[in-house]
Amino acid sequence: MTEQLVNLLKKEFSVSDTQVTNVIRLFDEGATIPFIARYRKEMTGSLDEIVLRNMRERYDYFLELSDRKETILKTIEEQGKLTPELKLSIENCLEKTKLEDIYLPFKPKRKTRATTARDKGLEPLYSWLIALNDPAVDITVEAAKYINEEKGVKTAADALAGAADIFAEQIAETAEYREHVRQHYLTKGIFVS
Repeated sequence: MTEQLVNLLKKEFSVSDTQVTNVIRLFDEGATIPFIARYRKEMTGSLDEIVLRNMRERYDYFLELSDRKETILKTIEEQGKLTPELKLSIENCLEKTKLEDIYLPFKPKRKTRATTARDKGLEPLYSWLIALNDPAVDITVEAAKYINEEKGVKTAADALAGAADIFAEQIAETAEYREHVRQHYLTKGIFVS
């Protein structure tokens, strides 16, 4: 049991370190919630079954989150892409959804339109478009440089479409954008059935 977990549960349930430590120890020993509530009041400070059940759910959630973090860290490290900042971001993450958003760019992927565009050599076009600061520039002139019949890029429009696919994937895999969209739907979304 980590100090971080004890502090999280302590804060969330407004209980003491000792109460959290004792409750977790009892959970780990296999004690049931009714047993703890009835026969271990002196260890828990008389926490009732509702608080104990909620604490059990959060404890299980954090254990699953911790296991997932280990798996993600190992996977990204094997890819050679684990930076100290990324590792810190993963270790400090307290929500499964946000953790998966952070992991998404590193997750092994199936073949997508963006990977197909990369295979066709369109990533430099995408990079050029992102860096473009002059709206007067005719992008089709640059896109025409990427026409390659052998790779399936027959027109400048095909090249631009491939670059757009790469752009769409980059946006979809950025954790901050995903969180913004999720919050927007939660606060302003309307559910119709």
